Formats: sequence, structure tokens, C-alpha cells
Amino acid sequence: MEQLIETIVKPLVDYPEAVRIEKDENTNRVVYKLSVHPSDTGKVIGKQGRVAKAVRSVVYSAAGNYHKKKTYLDIVD
Repeated sequence: MEQLIETIVKPLVDYPEAVRIEKDENTNRVVYKLSVHPSDTGKVIGKQGRVAKAVRSVVYSAAGNYHKKKTYLDIVD
């Protein structure tokens, strides 16, 4: 799942080497925490959150087949 997120996000940003993904897994959910270079945060979120929503939609649909747990994608500062 981390590779999917990286594949989607890296072409969007100016600093692809700064893309970091952390996985936090509990008994009933999986949280992927995406962090990017501070100047790229706006590009990942997009106007009115449209890019972030699209990325989350792809990740959630892929995770539905991959995990039996609820999956979340957080974009952290």
C-alpha cells in the first residue's frame, strides 16, 4: 500500500525524495501517515482538497481488497 501511495504522490510534488509514509496499525484499523516537504503540502491537498480526496479514494478502494481493517490516509505537516 505504501508503494501505491508513493506512486501517486511523487509525480505531484517538487521534492519527491521528501515523501515519507508511516504505517500505524491497530487491531481494527490501519492509518497511513503521509508527510511531504512543506512547500509541497498544498500540491498534495489541492484546491478545496480535491487532490487529497482523489488520492484517498484510490487508496481506500485498493485497501478494501487488501486489508480486512478500516484504512485511513492522513496528510501530516
